[in-house]
Amino acid sequence: MMLTVKRLSIAESVILLEGAAQKALEMNIPMCIAVTDEAGDLIRFDRMDGAKISSISIAIDKAFTAAAARNGTHVYNQLCVPGQPTFGIHITNGGHFCVIGGGLPVRVDGQVVGGIGISAGTAIQDQECAEAALHYFYEKTGYAA
Repeated sequence: MMLTVKRLSIAESVILLEGAAQKALEMNIPMCIAVTDEAGDLIRFDRMDGAKISSISIAIDKAFTAAAARNGTHVYNQLCVPGQPTFGIHITNGGHFCVIGGGLPVRVDGQVVGGIGISAGTAIQDQECAEAALHYFYEKTGYAA
């Protein structure tokens, strides 16, 4: 029996980018914004004018981690410390597994359909921007998380 996979469309990824950029402008922090499919493969990426160059790969890695691990990156920040069973996960997946807050899975009807990763502010600011992007996405599309 074949599996059916739900995945973000390009148009839906643009909605996430819009929501994140809107919040970043409110915060006055130019951000790098990455959106991936459910497997963590990049669909869209935007670097706002003035966003840190070093944040490009971080945003992409956050989106990858959120989608592929089906969890927010901030969760792994708490778990990936010496002595914890998850310590070392940050060096898996070719070093692309990110444990810095700012990456969130995108869910539709309980199923992960993608990930969003934000980078250029503090981890807390990045997380806030990712949360705002998801809120905007659900508001614009009418989807349920």
